[in-house]
Amino acid sequence: MTNSSETRRHGDTPLRLIAPAPMGLEAVVSRELKLLGYDQQQVENGRVRFRGDLRAICRANLWLRTADRVLVEMAEFPATTFEELFQGVRSIPWEEWIPEDGHFIVNGRSHQSQLSSVPACQKVAEKAVVERLRQRYPLEWFPKSGARYNIEVALLKNTVTVTLDTSGPGLHKRGYRKLVGEAPIKETLAAAMVLLSRWHPDRPLLDPCCGSGTIPIEAALIGHNLAPGLHRSFDAEAWGCVPARLWEEAREEAFDLADYDRPLTIWGSDIDPGVLELARHHLQAAGLTRSVRLECRPLQEIEKEAPYGYLITNPPYGERLGELEAVEALYRGLGALARRLEDWSVFVITAHKGFERFFGRRADRKRKLYNGRIECDLYQYEGPYHGRRMPGSGEGSARVEG
Repeated sequence: MTNSSETRRHGDTPLRLIAPAPMGLEAVVSRELKLLGYDQQQVENGRVRFRGDLRAICRANLWLRTADRVLVEMAEFPATTFEELFQGVRSIPWEEWIPEDGHFIVNGRSHQSQLSSVPACQKVAEKAVVERLRQRYPLEWFPKSGARYNIEVALLKNTVTVTLDTSGPGLHKRGYRKLVGEAPIKETLAAAMVLLSRWHPDRPLLDPCCGSGTIPIEAALIGHNLAPGLHRSFDAEAWGCVPARLWEEAREEAFDLADYDRPLTIWGSDIDPGVLELARHHLQAAGLTRSVRLECRPLQEIEKEAPYGYLITNPPYGERLGELEAVEALYRGLGALARRLEDWSVFVITAHKGFERFFGRRADRKRKLYNGRIECDLYQYEGPYHGRRMPGSGEGSARVEG
């Protein structure tokens, strides 16, 4: 990493960046980064490291659908003593990133390391940051009244990784979902389900247990090639070291690539009229009321409206006492619906290990994913045209070009 702040301000300095990912979605995040043009990457458990410049901070925050956030990797070094930790953190050129009024916060994690006390590690690291900044800013104390800079010091097997969070609130917070239902699915996982299904926007898509509408909304964002972070802010937007013009250019690119006029056939249904009101509120907040149809309809009343579609859903798991029988009946209903939609592809995520038995068919594939902290399986049933464009259709998948 260069010490030239002037070069950094021009946005062409190579940076080491990290996109943390939920377990099981690392390959999806990797593919998203490649579509953005960031091919220099390393896929690891729970994260994807990649190379980019300051523009990459802006573009990755705006476009990544399945990553948790975007971090700058400031340093990585071994440390088994507090002195080694102090010197390693102090050697980082914090003055190139944090101004004298910067509101910097140090968080910590430690796993299988000799320095096991997280509060002590945080205290040592913060002292190191302060001493480094005092070399540039002759202050006795720092007011911390300016922009936010979240620093994390993570120890794993005596190796320290120091990162700076550019995102702020997690990337799943798109801005459209202010209200949530009883068992919401994260926006990042909903988007991942759509991407993993290999759905094309020229195909119908149905979520028959849509709840507050997250899966249909994420599908519509993908179908229209809308950057999911387009209408929210990020911590790094307030940083002087990331020029405002780079954010402006990244947003202009996102608006130019959006395909608002693309016709989509996406609908969601649920038996709870109250939760559908939440879904309508979220659709309106996302500006997608004309892209998604919502219906209050039980599974047995849903009929096939078009061939070769995709059913993608996150039904209840039956984790609460007394819910299991109702949930298993729901799974039987999903199986009956899938048989009526005989040429559709079906993707269902659930933590219920007996799902296939009640659905009435073994999945073509299963993929372990996590809905929050709940270990789930994504059951995949592939239709005859799975992952392919329909004959005579236009371009089959929305993608950003880096």
